[in-house]
Order: sequence, then structure tokens, then C-alpha cells
Amino acid sequence: MDPTLAARALAASTEITTAALEGDDVDGVLPLVVRRAAALAEADLGLVMVRAEDDRLTVEAAHPTTTEDDPVGLTLSARSAAARVARGGVPVAVDDFVVDPRTAPFVPAALRGYGPFAVAPFGTRERRLGALAVYRRRGAEPFSQFTVDLLASFAAQAGLALVLADGATARRRIAVYEERERIARDLHDVIVQRLYAAGMQLDLLGRRLATRLDRADAARLAEAVDQLDQTIEEVRGTVRALRSPDPEPPADLLASVRAEVDIAGELLGFPPDLETKGDLDNVPAEAADHARAALREALSNVVRHSGAHTVSVRVRRKNSLLRLEVVDDGCGIPKDVSKRGLRHLEERAAAAGGRCRVTSSARSGTKVTWEIPLAFA
Repeated sequence: MDPTLAARALAASTEITTAALEGDDVDGVLPLVVRRAAALAEADLGLVMVRAEDDRLTVEAAHPTTTEDDPVGLTLSARSAAARVARGGVPVAVDDFVVDPRTAPFVPAALRGYGPFAVAPFGTRERRLGALAVYRRRGAEPFSQFTVDLLASFAAQAGLALVLADGATARRRIAVYEERERIARDLHDVIVQRLYAAGMQLDLLGRRLATRLDRADAARLAEAVDQLDQTIEEVRGTVRALRSPDPEPPADLLASVRAEVDIAGELLGFPPDLETKGDLDNVPAEAADHARAALREALSNVVRHSGAHTVSVRVRRKNSLLRLEVVDDGCGIPKDVSKRGLRHLEERAAAAGGRCRVTSSARSGTKVTWEIPLAFA
């Protein structure tokens, strides 16, 4: 192997491993993976495709990105060469994938300008995440076996880094839950017991001194006992919340909406404009749960990607329809970010019998309209 190329491949793998293990958003590493793969293979296009349960592949990141025929979000058939590689774990390379019989039947229109093609499995043997593919323009030199081997090695290392990062994230969550349980146990077994004992002693003291204390002192002593009782109930409520890894959301949708907007405002550095119409107090629990999650996802996308200066949130209930709108004046949805969050919005709306529409451009920003029928819940 060319020593210079070997050093570049090692540096790229190290960079991806560091980014994956240090960051909280594993999906955010995918654009880095595809950029480095395209550079190492001297390709005109690189794609990272994530495997779904039905074995179809969805393009999650591309390099370079273009405004026309953007392949991000493209779904490939489970019978495509890339999907077969993702399942089987054996790299494939062809000189012209538009005419080669192994690939020609499944070439998307957006990729017909490319010819030389190589694809390697992305992930590990135990966790096949998808495929990493590179392309060159039609008429360009095909990928050499050396390049295919390099791509396969790089894809395996990058995939392993993401699998390890997922595991590290899971371990961090477990550690948080264990720490919450420890705190809850200490609060219940130590703090509550001591507060209870102190309250009992004060109450007993008050009874013994009932004839010696004036009315004001007796009232202060009784108030101290009442405050201890109230504190015990509050601590017990905290213990219940700590021991629930996924506490039930509050029943009041309006309060939840305001809380989500406030959190987004703290992260953005300015308060989003909030407008609500209709009765949000009696939204059915299932619909309210969907709406909370959808609003959180939409605002999260604004905070992470938009660079917006103004954001407006509109929540409206009219008859049997609940609608959320989140509008920002940012840069639009970047082409090289994962679209998984937007798909979650669409899937959650569909699960509740509704729909989600997203319009976005670099000039006008992004508008997410999410609505569900309340009769469904």
C-alpha cells in the first residue's frame, strides 16, 4: 500500500472513531464518514446507506451534496447490489453500474450519470448497519481492486466505531439510570427516614410541652411539623420520578408546549414566538404524547441545524384536528445531515392517522406542518 494513502486512511479512521465516541449524535458522524470515503477512493460521489428492517437501504449522507438530484433520502430496493452487500458482507465493484446486469435493474434516476461503482458493507458482522458506496462519472477509470479493498477496510473500521459509539451511549444511559436509582434509594432510605424521625420528635415534644408553650410558640412548632410532612411528600415524589426512566408526560398539552418552547429558546439564545388556538387542556393522552414528541423533534432540528434568527410555533386545535407549525428563517435543511428526524415526524403523524409536510429552502428557511385527527386517539 502507498505509505501516504495508508497514513491518510489511518488518520481518517482515527478521526471518525474520535468523533463517534466523543459525540452524542452518532448520525452526525455519517457526513464525515462519506467525505473521507470519497476522498480516499478518489470518487466523484460517496453515499452512506442505512439498512431498514425490510432490507431496503436509505441514503443518509452524501458527498458532495448538490441542490439538484440530491440522493439523500433516496430508498434503494432490497434486491439492489448495495442491499445485497449490506446483507452478505462481501464488497462488489463494477465498471459501469448502469449497464452491468448485476446492478442495472436497480439504478435510481438520480445516479444514472455515474458508471464505475464500488460498495462495501458498513458495520460489523454482528450489526450490519448498511453500505458505503462510491461512484465515478461515466467514462472515468474503474475502481481498482486495491481501492475496493481499501474501501472495505475503511467501511469496516468506521462501522465498528459507530457500533461502539452506540454501545457507549447505551452504557452512559445505564450509568445514569443506576445513579438515579442510587440517589432515589438514598433519599428514600436515609433522608425520608430522618425527616420522618425529626417530625415525630417535634410532634412528641409539642405534646409534652403543650401546657408550657404560649399560643404563638405552639403554632410555630406545629407549622414546622407540617413543613416536614410536606417535604417528605415532595421527596417521595422525587423518588418516584427518579425511579421512572421514562416518566409519563404531563396531562396538560399547553404546559408541555410552553416548556418545549422555553427550552428551545434557551438553546437558541432568543425566545421563539408561540401562538395557540383552541382548547389544548383536554387533548386525548395518546394524541398529546404524539404532539409533544413531534414538537420536540421539530424544535431540535431548528436548534441544531437552522442558524435561524426568528422561530415561530403555532399550535391549533379546531374541531377534531390538532395542528402544529414550526417556522424558522434559517438556512433550510442542510443536504449533508441525517433526515432520520424528519422521517420520525412523518412516521409519528402517520401512526396517529395524520400527516407531516416539510418545506425548506436556503432563502426562506423551513416550515414543518404536522397534524393529526383527534378522533383517532
